[in-house]
Amino acid sequence: MSDRDSRNTQEGQEDVFYLEPGYMYIGSEKNAVKTVLGNCVSVCLWDEKLRFGGMNHFLYPVTQDKNKATAQFGNIATKVLINKMFAAGSKVENIVAQIIGGAEIKSGSNLGLENVKIARKILEKENIQIKSEDVGGHLGRKVIFDVQTGHLMVIKVHQIRSSDWIDLVLDEKPMI
Repeated sequence: MSDRDSRNTQEGQEDVFYLEPGYMYIGSEKNAVKTVLGNCVSVCLWDEKLRFGGMNHFLYPVTQDKNKATAQFGNIATKVLINKMFAAGSKVENIVAQIIGGAEIKSGSNLGLENVKIARKILEKENIQIKSEDVGGHLGRKVIFDVQTGHLMVIKVHQIRSSDWIDLVLDEKPMI
């Protein structure tokens, strides 16, 4: 296990992966991916036929600078996640999307709204059905996405602290 992997799984909970900002995850095993969102956005994709999914976590809506083309930007993170789903065998008609995040954490900032807009724009352009959204508002979100079932849990919080996490024990029982 690499240093990066060990930082992203909780001790005793190897099936729970913590997704840091500017990264993405795709998988089909019995895994859950969790992250914390303020004005950032996550797009969760799930293939209903092949039963696997992926999730990104981006901070900014767009970059046109090829030197900065990383998963920190929604136009890159969302398109790459879609392409990874296709590379793993998904067909567009079997993929559904959920968009989470984009809160207005700082008064007067529209960064969260712009993040949501770019996610919608790319998904619509790629003809991927947006099945649900939990976006906007003024609260942070803690998100848990089960890549095997497509289930998504969102916990809205006034303040985001690591002690707020619900301990998960993943076994043969459903998460929710």
